[in-house]
Amino acid sequence: GKFDDVVLGFDNLEDYEKPGPYFGATIGRYANRIAGGKFKLEGKQYQVPVNDPPNMLHGGKVGFDKRVWKVVRTGAQAVHLQYVSKNGEEGFPGTLTVDVTFTLDDNNELKIDYLATTDKPTVLNLTNHSYFNLKGQGEGDILGHELQLHASNYTPVDEHLIPTGKIAPVAGTPLDFTKSTAIGKRIDDPNPQMKLAIGYDFNYVIDGGGKSLTRAARVHEPTSGRVMEVLTTEPGIQFYSGNHMEGEIHGKAGKTYKYRNGFSLEAQHYPDSPNHPSFPTTELKPGDKYQQTTIYRFSTDKAK
Repeated sequence: GKFDDVVLGFDNLEDYEKPGPYFGATIGRYANRIAGGKFKLEGKQYQVPVNDPPNMLHGGKVGFDKRVWKVVRTGAQAVHLQYVSKNGEEGFPGTLTVDVTFTLDDNNELKIDYLATTDKPTVLNLTNHSYFNLKGQGEGDILGHELQLHASNYTPVDEHLIPTGKIAPVAGTPLDFTKSTAIGKRIDDPNPQMKLAIGYDFNYVIDGGGKSLTRAARVHEPTSGRVMEVLTTEPGIQFYSGNHMEGEIHGKAGKTYKYRNGFSLEAQHYPDSPNHPSFPTTELKPGDKYQQTTIYRFSTDKAK
């Protein structure tokens, strides 16, 4: 019976327009990282902006999070947004038309449906980059949240957080959340991968993911009893533990966000997929449709 705002963000547009942690953003054209900002497509080399040296991160210097989207339709429970990304925008080929519909239903589910088409071959990886704190936004760190990921494997990274190309088991490592575990229990483990990411910032390979709507994650906050589940049609999910929330960020309702005060669960294709042919493809060709669905489902369990 106790309500709170569990999503980090700002009270005004100006703060969203400043460089920041992508609070609530729709990310594109390519979520996560592309090594060196370079990839080949149909034999041609492309260079996109390096905005997180030495990589491209979350679409480049002016990604979809910094664009004004057209409101196509609104209703009592849904909003449909559209953005047309012109050929060559941020170095990506093809004019891309993207539709994203957010629906809040009577089952406490926020459903995000993505649809995109292109007039030239391109690469595409869309996600939502909301940060959550189930205690309430601005109510401290997220280390006591209990996380379960339906992912037996992940994509190990190099010193630049670019996948090595391998798919590795999480078993026996601090990255193992196949059983519900407090986020903070092993977050400072000396494991080399954990040191590279300064905590959790990894793409997990969803068990059976990428074929149909699959439950990827469940988070339980024991003091409030709040629960969030993530279901998606995507093959991967990036778990990020707010490792770069440095200093103080002034958020909604006068609240202050500090180090590890929020977490993200970003349903996605794998980072740097255009440079790893063995990964699920992120190529989109004319005549084909990019479609995916991600659901954030909220409920309650017993509080301690």
